Amino acid sequence: MKAVILDTATLGDDIDLTPLHEEVQELEAHDITSPEERVTRLTGAQIAIVNKVVLDAKVLEALPELELICVLATGTNNIDMEAAKRLGIDVRNVTAYGTQSVAQHTLMLMLALANRLPLYQRDVAAGRWGESLFFCLMNHRTLELAGKHLVIVGQGELGRRVATLAEAFGTRVSFTARPGNEASDDRPSLADLAPEADIVSLHCPLTEATHHLIDADMLGRMQRDALLINCARGGIIDELAALDALRGGRLGGLGIDTLPAEPPRDGHPLIAAAAEPLNLIVTPHNAWITPEARANVVRLTAENLHRWYQTRA
Repeated sequence: MKAVILDTATLGDDIDLTPLHEEVQELEAHDITSPEERVTRLTGAQIAIVNKVVLDAKVLEALPELELICVLATGTNNIDMEAAKRLGIDVRNVTAYGTQSVAQHTLMLMLALANRLPLYQRDVAAGRWGESLFFCLMNHRTLELAGKHLVIVGQGELGRRVATLAEAFGTRVSFTARPGNEASDDRPSLADLAPEADIVSLHCPLTEATHHLIDADMLGRMQRDALLINCARGGIIDELAALDALRGGRLGGLGIDTLPAEPPRDGHPLIAAAAEPLNLIVTPHNAWITPEARANVVRLTAENLHRWYQTRA
């Protein structure tokens, strides 16, 4: 069996690929693959291993020997799943590989925003501490997590891990009903919980029901000092509405790890706004990138290969 990895660069250069080598007879690895190179590189391979390279129907139809696609991520939106099914190509992804990493990043954003770190770091860099009339600066109102209410959208493994970490700070946690399924869910909706939330953290997939889940109307329901964190997918928040609320003092802080288009080749208003005196943190979709999480991706993909071989036996 020949396997081809099309975008090893997305795993970094410090991760051991030995578990994958051990599962296939031949493993060909490419750091990055352009759209024009996809068919050429996968010709003759039975297994394609990809992270974000798009494998659409046209590409899949040009690869009659392809039997399996292993996605080095949870999302499979870069694969034409209907075409794969029609062509008899199995698709396997990995889940829960970055739970600890993303939960840690979420808490980092929560703590930094609660303590107004972006604003105080700016003040220190501008020399304002040295100009203070007394020993400290206290011109930005901070938030103590103990006793505050964290509302989480998404009660999967990641959402539950974030809840556990937040509870260690004495934070009260509520999970919302699944967006789009509120009528048959016993949990309160986000709209119901938003007015009493001190922090809202998103850990749900991007679907029709969650696109712009946090829009101007939802932001208007939230407390003026509330913190909003998105370590899920870009587009779940109406980023422009959230930025407008932050600038207008109708949102206490905004932490974003994802944007609708990645990488943001043409920039983004939130990136530009990072230069403004706002309680805003934008990180480059790197909540998941601890070495441990990336090694988990390789290990889980090797397990997918092993199980696939067993189904063929």
